Formats: sequence, structure tokens, C-alpha cells
Amino acid sequence: MWIYEKKLEFPVHIKETNPKLAQLIISQYGGPDGEAGASFRYLSQRYSMKDRRVAGVLTDIGTEELAHLEIVGAMVHQLTRDLTPEEIEKSGFAPYYVDHTLGVWPQAAGGVPFNACEFQVKGDPITDLMEDLAAEQKARTVYDNLLRLISEPDIVEPLRFLRAREIVHFQRFGEALNITREGLDAKNFYAFNPSIDT
Repeated sequence: MWIYEKKLEFPVHIKETNPKLAQLIISQYGGPDGEAGASFRYLSQRYSMKDRRVAGVLTDIGTEELAHLEIVGAMVHQLTRDLTPEEIEKSGFAPYYVDHTLGVWPQAAGGVPFNACEFQVKGDPITDLMEDLAAEQKARTVYDNLLRLISEPDIVEPLRFLRAREIVHFQRFGEALNITREGLDAKNFYAFNPSIDT
């Protein structure tokens, strides 16, 4: 199905633990605009895309979002590894610790667990691609917010990389929307075209 290279798409080498920052960054793991939801959204939407080129874009980006999930998970893990009970209590990380110890679990920064209701799959190409464009902008905004709050270079660099990829994904979804619009008929419905549907 895919060729998997066993290394992160962008290296993560965080030197010092910081559970307070982990509590913020984890939102891009399982929050409402995070990488888990993005991957599920795109890999699910691809099945109803009649144009195989657009389905390919969704497959490519959905797969890359899994790589981003790995990066964010590595960041959260490195920020919380080997914490002492005193550090956990002092940082406010104790409620998370009680439920998950130091495991990486999908939730928003506010503690709300990941929920598939946070994204849509409508089966309508235009609707789904508009959702995808908005999703990439929302994820970029979250990375912008994180970059406003965090200054440590070994944390900032992976965040900048992930933010840049959100912009590229937005551009690719714009191209996919243009391809899809070319297949619309006079009534603004997606027209079946055997040359692109096979």
C-alpha cells in the first residue's frame, strides 16, 4: 500500500522535558483541528471522489497527516518522558497523568478527547474539498498560536515545518477543487465522466 521509511518526516530532538508545553502541543495530536482528524477526514473522503486525480491528492495528504501525527506524538513524548511525580504535580499535568500515565493519547489542549464528530465526510466533492481547505487553515492557525507561545528552538523548528505543510496542503486542495469544478455540468452537479472516473 505505502512504502514506509522508518524515520520521522522531520526530526524531533527535544532536550528538556516540559509538560506544560506538551499539554498545548497535544492539541495537534488529537484536538479538533489536529493531525488525527485530518488524516481520517482525507483518507475517508477519497472514496467518494470521482476524479482519481483528486482522490490521489486526498490519499497523499491523508497519508502525510499520519506522518505529522508521528511528529506531534514524538514531541509530546519527548516533552513528558521521565517526569518525576513532583514535576507532574507542579506542572498541572496530574489530571492527564492519572488517566494516561505518560502515554500519548489523542486529546485537545483543553483535555477534550478526540472525537470523529469534529470532521465531516459528505460524499459531495465540492463540500468535502471546501471542508478540507478550511481544515488546513484551522490547523495553520493552531500552529501559529503555538508558535506565539513557544520560543524553544528544538520545539519551534518542528512546529514551523508542520505549519508550512498546512500551507502546501491548502494549495493542493485548491488545485483539487479547480479540477473538480471542471467536471461540473450546467446545473452545478458533478457530471459523470467515464474518462476521469476509471
